[in-house]
Amino acid sequence: MAKKSTRSIPLHMTQRSLHDLIAIEAYSVEQFGRRVANQYLDKLESGINRLKENPELLREEQPFHASLKFYRIEKHVLVCETGVPGKIIVLTLLHGSMDIPARLAELEPTLAMEVAVLLKKLK
Repeated sequence: MAKKSTRSIPLHMTQRSLHDLIAIEAYSVEQFGRRVANQYLDKLESGINRLKENPELLREEQPFHASLKFYRIEKHVLVCETGVPGKIIVLTLLHGSMDIPARLAELEPTLAMEVAVLLKKLK
């Protein structure tokens, strides 16, 4: 079991990650109904909160840059930027069945821009 951190770390979500949550909700409602969709979204929210309390749950994956970390919640993987000291930035949520390297390569230009905008707002 992971050792619990002594303090919560700020976690920020990009517009892309918020859009992903909306898309996950819409798909889940369409495929499984509102009740199941709500249960799944609750699990995602709980996982995100757990990550704020336990940032050591984030994992590095090769061949990605060391500041890019990953955390699986159910069928989805949170892709996070950790290069900003004391902050976790959720870049996107990807389904585990996706070709994650290819999808990140597609999203990289807009994700980099979103992080820059978010960091300006946080200053």
